[in-house]
Formats: sequence, structure tokens, C-alpha cells
Amino acid sequence: MASSTQPTVPMVGFSGSVAPDRSLINTCIHCGLCLDECPTYRDLRVEMDSPRGRVQLIRAVGEGRLSIDDQSFRDHIYLCLDCRGCETACPSGVKYGSLIESARVQATQIGNIPTGLKIANAVLRHIFLRPNYLRLLATGLRFYQRSGMRALLRRSGFLRLFPGDMEQAEAMTPRMSSSFLDPTDLPLVEAEGPRRFRVGFLTGCIMSVGFAEVHRASLRVLARAGCEVVLPPDQTCCGSLSLHTGDRHTAREAARRNIDAFHAADLDAIVVNSAGCGSTMKEWGELLADDGRYSARAGELATKVREFSEWMAQIGASPGGRIAERVVVQDACHLNHAQGITRQPRDLVAAVPGVELVEMDNSGLCCGSAGIYSALNPDLAGRIRDEKLAAIAATGARTVITTNPGCHAHLRAGLEAARSEVQIVHLAEFLDRAQRSV
Repeated sequence: MASSTQPTVPMVGFSGSVAPDRSLINTCIHCGLCLDECPTYRDLRVEMDSPRGRVQLIRAVGEGRLSIDDQSFRDHIYLCLDCRGCETACPSGVKYGSLIESARVQATQIGNIPTGLKIANAVLRHIFLRPNYLRLLATGLRFYQRSGMRALLRRSGFLRLFPGDMEQAEAMTPRMSSSFLDPTDLPLVEAEGPRRFRVGFLTGCIMSVGFAEVHRASLRVLARAGCEVVLPPDQTCCGSLSLHTGDRHTAREAARRNIDAFHAADLDAIVVNSAGCGSTMKEWGELLADDGRYSARAGELATKVREFSEWMAQIGASPGGRIAERVVVQDACHLNHAQGITRQPRDLVAAVPGVELVEMDNSGLCCGSAGIYSALNPDLAGRIRDEKLAAIAATGARTVITTNPGCHAHLRAGLEAARSEVQIVHLAEFLDRAQRSV
């Protein structure tokens, strides 16, 4: 007689060299000090959507008690913003970012990722690593945004016909620049006055097409500080967006291309004005540790990476002329929690004559952008942003200083939706404005 017992699906655990490190998992003592620093837990109040809960999910898969192809594992692991706020709060030093990214690598390898993320990863892999394709896409997006098509589509309600919250996701798309910055057209910027340093400059992906004016301001500030700036024409996306979503293969390929582009330039530093890019590039040595051809060069160049505020504070930036404004600094997560940089942007802003620098409550909390997170989870990202906007409004500041394109675009969309008069600018734009007012 045939058995009536249904066949069971075997448990699928972690495997390979990029499996989450069990010693890191065991570092978590379940104290819960991370809970109030986690934006998803603060909003949802679900244990599995806290750092402590996600560590337990990773532990369960590692021990074979939960399958890596389980839907609940996918849902909770990918609802994390990977902001690393929990790392700053953790008394045990849990390297949560490493754990969550390793878990996502494993989930990506078997295809247990959200559908929207599959599409996003394909775009990152096939378009963002090819600057010509990216500029072509950005040109089309710029036409859509500025031709009236965007306003017409929004008024029509057509976006509401799509599954998910397409309307909110579209609203969080960065505004494309009027003129892109192509390093093939600007391979070198001369220092103003005597050359003090020779530095490389990452143009990257979104920054070059959506924040080209930030790049140009950064280059002017660097040149005034005596930096000769090299923009290698062969550089590409840094790979941080792919790394954070679990597509390690694409992230490694991006790292290799950029290492090839920057390695021969004889640089004192590689300056990066995007916090997320900077944190990833500083980890190149770890990302390519097992690559016999690139490991040594990756480690060497990683030590030269400097985030923009970090570098300008190190070499001394001219404070420029007077700006009489109340200003608040928005701490980008991958500047604060991943790189441990909070003082330098504040010192640079405070040095500008006339500035009243104020602090917001819970300044270390994520704004909800988290790379492409806000486009994939617009409702939750919007609620997280609302808390940040309320904190900004309470300061009475008229200007918000940021150091990351995701924060910039996400907060700007929120401010515009609220019809706020508060402006958000990159630190480089603020310094450039001060210096040009002398």
C-alpha cells in the first residue's frame, strides 16, 4: 500500500566561503539594546524585524532548524535597511552588517529574494556597471521628469494600476541632473595655486547623473584646497548597491574594474562624496580577500579611500564667506555607523562664519532611503522618513546638510511633498557656496 505521507522538502542551510560567520552570530547576547535603534522594529514592533530577531533567523538557518528558502526568512532579512545603527548601539560589537549581507548572498544564490529586487539587481548588473547604458537610461528618465509626462502620469492615476505601491516608488526616483558628469570629458581638474595633493575622485553611478552638480561643487572645493583631481575614465559604479542586496558577484566585478581604473594613478587619496560608496570601497580588501590577482591591490587602495568630509577635515578646507543660517546635519548611516564619521562634517559646517549649527533628536536613526530600499518598500520607508522629517522640523533649521545621494533624494521628496521651505544640500555644495561668497 502506498504511503500517504507527503514527501518533505529537505532543509537548506548556508554553504560556501561567504556563509555567515558562526562566531559573529554567537557574539549576539540578545540584550535588546539594538531594538530602539532599528527603524523597522520601531515602526513594526515585530521581533523578527529587529537586529536581534534577524540574528536568530540566521542562526536557525545555520543550525538547520530553518530552510534558507523559507519565505519568512526572505521577508524579514530583506526588510532590513542594513543601516548598521544596531552596530553602534551593540555593547558586544556584533558585526551585523557582515551577517545580514552574507545571509543575503546565500539567499540570492538560490533565488529566494523579492521579485522587485530581482529586477533591481538585473538593472544594477547590466546597466549601472556600463556608464554609457546608465547615461542613456538617465537621459530618458530626465526627459520623463521634465517634459510634463511625469506630471501627466501622476494626475492620471495610471501608476495605481500596477501591483505594489508604484506611485510612491516613482515619487522617490532621484531627479536627474541637467548636465551629467562624464569622467571621459573631464579626466583631470587642476589644483588652484600650488599643488598640495594628487587625489582620485569617484564619479560612480547615480551621483554622476542625478547629482552632477554635487560632483562639480566637490571638485571646486578640492581644487581650492590645492588638490589635483584625477577622474579615471574607465571607472564605474562602486558596487555598493549590489553588495547590500546580496549580489556579491556584481559587487566584486565593480570593485575589480575600479581598482584597475585607479591603481596606476599614483594617488595620495581616493575621495568619495557618497557615504554608501565610501564604506564599500573601504572594505575592498575584505571583498576581494580570496582573489589572488586583486587582493593585494584591493587592500592597498582601500586604505587610500577617504570620504569627502573626512578628507577636507584632514587637509583643511577654507571656511569661506558668511552664511547666516540655522543648519542641521543629517547623519548618513554608512558615514556614521559604517565609517564612524560624525564630527568632520559638523566641524566643517560650524567653521563657516554666521552658521548656527543645531542637532536633531535621534540623529543616528536611518532616514529610510537605504539605497534602493525606499523604491522597493516605499510605504515603510515613508513612515521612517516621517520620523526624520519631524526631528528636522523641530530644530527650526532652514538647511539640512547631507553626505549621501540616497538620503538627499529621499528627504528632498519628503520635504517637497510637505511643501516645506527647508532645503537639503550636500556638504560640498554648502562649502562651495561659502567659498564662492568671499
